[in-house]
Amino acid sequence: MKIVRDLSAGGVIYRYNNGQLEIALVGKLAPRRWGLPKGGLQRGETLEQAAVREVTEETGLQARLVCPLGEIEYWFRWAGRRHFKRVHFFLMEAIGGDVSRHDHEYDVVEWFPLDQAPGEMTYPSEVGIVERAMAALGRERGRSASA
Repeated sequence: MKIVRDLSAGGVIYRYNNGQLEIALVGKLAPRRWGLPKGGLQRGETLEQAAVREVTEETGLQARLVCPLGEIEYWFRWAGRRHFKRVHFFLMEAIGGDVSRHDHEYDVVEWFPLDQAPGEMTYPSEVGIVERAMAALGRERGRSASA
């Protein structure tokens, strides 16, 4: 069986809402699944460019890159082929847009309190990326508090 290698990029997009840190998750309603926005690179795109574009398309939000969070890898089958996928994730701050403007790929986009989001998420590898985001945001808050 032929193996296809896929490369994608995405992000953990956050905001502060009434002093509470929240992240946006993309969701399918049937079956119920919550995850992080991500997608494939277009010709000539960097990982960073693809991550920002995919987050904007899939969530309706505009974002600025903060830092890389690492990558995940997984296998899946689609159209009679085995795929090996590597996804690079970035921490991103929401700077505009509206979740009502998300594309057709997902049924819904919602904001979740950062500490509650992992319990709603479907894929353990993506939960690990959110945990890295929590650590990075903790460091960021520590730096701004001491400045």
